[in-house]
Amino acid sequence: MKRAVFLVLAMVLTLSSNIHAAGNTSNESFTSAKKMLEKVVYRDHRITLYCGARFDAARNVVLPEGFATPHDGRRVHRMEWEHVVPAENFGRAFLQWREGDERCVDGQGRRYKGRKCAEKASAEYRFMQADMYNLFPAIGIVNAMRSNRPFQMLGDSVPSTFGSCAMKIQGRRAEPPARARGQIARATKYMAEAYGPRFTLSHQQQQLMDAWDRMYPVDTWECVRARRIEALQGNENRFVKEPCQQAGLW
Repeated sequence: MKRAVFLVLAMVLTLSSNIHAAGNTSNESFTSAKKMLEKVVYRDHRITLYCGARFDAARNVVLPEGFATPHDGRRVHRMEWEHVVPAENFGRAFLQWREGDERCVDGQGRRYKGRKCAEKASAEYRFMQADMYNLFPAIGIVNAMRSNRPFQMLGDSVPSTFGSCAMKIQGRRAEPPARARGQIARATKYMAEAYGPRFTLSHQQQQLMDAWDRMYPVDTWECVRARRIEALQGNENRFVKEPCQQAGLW
């Protein structure tokens, strides 16, 4: 009897672990993911992650007072969907990104690789790219300048790159404002659990994400966002859901 109970408990724990670790398996269209985020998830909370800038249904951004940028152009005034874990950071785990694929041939018969090939030839990559837990609204120029830079604390001696928006970029590193760090941590930890070994965290990055997770707890909006994404995508981000439930925000 004891052995039978132990086996049942082991099965439950295994199933629970698999549920927790499951990533997006319902939508492999990046375009569809962005539309669902715009029309459903962020319908009543059109505020960017890093700078807290408001944007409208046409993705036009109202820049915060004091916002400044070293570059100009159309991307300053539009909202774009930012992969908190950059697509390149997990994309390079795919052979199609690194070396190409027999299906990745353009109209002139030339082979190509990179993101375009991974999108064409790998459904697994498309599911990762379209995972809404990893997608956040950002001012276009902030998205562009952050690019695939890893997050790191840069210190008080490094000034903000964007004036009143406390987003810092220096060399190949980026430090997000305090307002974004908790959400970044819980999205990053989710991606590492759901998509390992395609995406993994270094020991240093794991320590930083764990620290931000503790220092910047969930708030009402983060819980609403996760609940809406779970309803649309069909899987959970336990790093958000569990603390939301504990705080009575789910």
